[in-house]
Amino acid sequence: MKKIIYLFLILVLASFTSSKELIPISGKIINTSNGTVSVKGELFEKEIKLNTDGNFSENISIPYDGIYTLETGKNSIPIYLSKETNLMLFADDNVFNKSLKYKGKGSIVNQYIIEKLNITSQISDEELYKLDEMEFLNKVNEIKTTISALYNKTKFTNDDFKEKEYVNINYLEQKHILFYKNYHQLYAHLKEFQVSDKFPKFDEKIDLDNDADFLFSHEYQKLVTLKFFNNIKFNGTNINFITAKIINIKALKSQNLKNFIIQNSIYDINIDNANYEYTYQEYLSITNNLKLKENLTAIYNTLVTIQPHKTSPQFDYENQKGGKTSLKSLKGKYVYIDVWATWCGPCLMEVPYLKKVEEQYQGKNIHFVSISVDNIKDRQKWSNLVNTKQLGGIQLLADMDFSSEFIEAYEIKEIPRFILIDPDGNIVNSNAPKPSETKLINLFNELKI
Repeated sequence: MKKIIYLFLILVLASFTSSKELIPISGKIINTSNGTVSVKGELFEKEIKLNTDGNFSENISIPYDGIYTLETGKNSIPIYLSKETNLMLFADDNVFNKSLKYKGKGSIVNQYIIEKLNITSQISDEELYKLDEMEFLNKVNEIKTTISALYNKTKFTNDDFKEKEYVNINYLEQKHILFYKNYHQLYAHLKEFQVSDKFPKFDEKIDLDNDADFLFSHEYQKLVTLKFFNNIKFNGTNINFITAKIINIKALKSQNLKNFIIQNSIYDINIDNANYEYTYQEYLSITNNLKLKENLTAIYNTLVTIQPHKTSPQFDYENQKGGKTSLKSLKGKYVYIDVWATWCGPCLMEVPYLKKVEEQYQGKNIHFVSISVDNIKDRQKWSNLVNTKQLGGIQLLADMDFSSEFIEAYEIKEIPRFILIDPDGNIVNSNAPKPSETKLINLFNELKI
């Protein structure tokens, strides 16, 4: 409770930055889904309400000159804002990129950004990274050459943008070089793939801790994040990966990069992490992003509620045999819950082991419940698989897949996940051993099930 009150006071009293610029932005965006657009950046978010005809006019207080994100509900694009900006934009949200036009101060750089986006979006990441090595390098060179031609013909009036964008074009190329091996393994389904000796090396002279570049370039953000994780060394030491990550985060100079890494590591605070409280406290102390602090605290508070001996969150889900089954209706016996899905390979690998455990404990003081997080529209697929594989126990379908209340209450982000609840409805283990692990039977024996 003290932590929650402390965070509330921070939200009320603290200011995000000591220096902000007020800039005018106006225009007309039609066919939005909810009549609002948002401008988002580092430590910054501003929602703008549109008039019924789509017109808007707003003075925005921005904390820095750089790249922000404009979100309309249906679309999301990068937008450059600086203290010199006096921007008007016009678009139809149904055909956003094709219809988007800018006027006023800042229009040249933002029209350039849209044209550049049209170049890079001509091929998807999957299509690009699927290409074999030579085709990939040729395509990346083609993209860079086309963007460079656009850059050279654009009559920039903002010298700071022009200088940073020249470097940013190189960051785009370096990002692709850095990402290629891993993404080619993924998209080409070649787990053992390695680049050849002739493949270009990443430019190690790039400053991987540059706050100005971080605020200017989404490409830079992506490449420094991957390099950060690749550079974490902990083998041969007595510390684990998360602890090593925390040490490396603290060593960064850029506060915005620190925040970004923590945002990408938010689910390190999970039930599998025996030191999740330490992780939470460290991340909380490092970040100055108040929204991120709030999200970290929400996850931490949820984990506190699913510790052993706490009352379990409830469910009342559709039963494959008809009707609905609630956790309350199973009171009086232990309940071993398997959270799974028909599309989950590791989940299906546990099925034979689960069947053996169910047979071994048939008639004993325990219910076996399987909760599928398949989408409700895949109900028939789920039901057919239950029948085909002759799955035992109580087979239930969660009402809103991963957004179901029970699933969210247990902070389930990956499956399979197993939970054990006692006859009184209290949690024994919110991350119980898998059926394939011998320690599950040891746990059942300890409990005299």
